[in-house]
Amino acid sequence: MSMPTEKPSASLLAQPVHLIAFGFGAGLFPKAPGTAGTLLAVVPAWLIAGWSLQAKAVLIAALFIFGVWICGESARRLQSHDHPAIVWDEVVGYLATCLMLPAEPLWLLLAFVLFRFFDIVKPWPIRDLDHRLRGGIGIMRDDIVAAAFAAVCLLLVRLIPIV
Repeated sequence: MSMPTEKPSASLLAQPVHLIAFGFGAGLFPKAPGTAGTLLAVVPAWLIAGWSLQAKAVLIAALFIFGVWICGESARRLQSHDHPAIVWDEVVGYLATCLMLPAEPLWLLLAFVLFRFFDIVKPWPIRDLDHRLRGGIGIMRDDIVAAAFAAVCLLLVRLIPIV
C-alpha cells in the first residue's frame, strides 16, 4: 500500500466502512482532518463522562477492536497504509484520553490539546509504533499510545495541588 495521493470523494461515504472510518465525514475536511475527527469525539466523551470507569473502558476497548477492522478495511480499499481521511483512530484515541477525566469543559479541552499534540508530534515511541505495523492495528495503535501519553499528563496535572 502506498501513501495517499489524492483526497477521497464524499461519494465514498455511501459505503458504511468509509462512512465510519472517515468519522461520518469529518475525515474529509480539507485541512486537519485528524483534528476534525477528534472534535467529533468531544460530545461522546462528555456524554459518557459520568459512566463508571469499567463501563467506559469496555466501550473504548470495543471501539478499539472495531476500529482495527474498520480502519484496516478502509485503508485496504483506499490502497493506502493510513490515509488522512481515516479518523476513527482519533475518535477512539480522544475517548481513551478522557477515560478518567471529570465531565468538565476545561478538562475536555486540555485532553483535546494534549491528545492532538501527541498524535501530531508523535514522540518516541509513538512514531516508531506508527511505522512498525501495517493495517488496522497499526492505524489504531499509535493513537492509543498518544492517548496514554496525554492521559498520563492529565493525571499529573490533576495531582498538582492548587494554592
